[in-house]
Amino acid sequence: METTLPNPQQNTDNEHLKLLSIFHYVVSGLAAFLACFPIIHLVIGLFLILAPEKFGHGSQQPPALIGWFFVVFASVFILAGWTFAILILLTGRFIARRKHYPSCFVIACVECLFMPFGTVLGVFTILVLNRPSVKELFNPSSACCGVGSSL
Repeated sequence: METTLPNPQQNTDNEHLKLLSIFHYVVSGLAAFLACFPIIHLVIGLFLILAPEKFGHGSQQPPALIGWFFVVFASVFILAGWTFAILILLTGRFIARRKHYPSCFVIACVECLFMPFGTVLGVFTILVLNRPSVKELFNPSSACCGVGSSL
């Protein structure tokens, strides 16, 4: 019974991918939390629409258009932030499973826009994913040793 031990490069790659996966989960949570800040603007916009009399009487009331402006833009920013957080979460899951290499690479590039944490994570993800040995781990034919099958 021969058991072949993985080479040191494969151990390093597996450890780096495991860390990247964990960091993607953390940054995803951070992005989802930060995407909740426009809820303040959403509430202000709804308040402007539903209770304009609190801001003045008669002609001194703000127009409803301002409230709708707050509601629409806050909703768009919240949905965009939550979508981005979900994409980062999925990327962490894909890295852990060693699947969907192109989407992991694309999201890593997009993460660079989310400063400062997304930039650091995106750059390190791009550097790790560009290694030929890591590309082999994402290749379906290299499913030896059950690397991604346990998740």
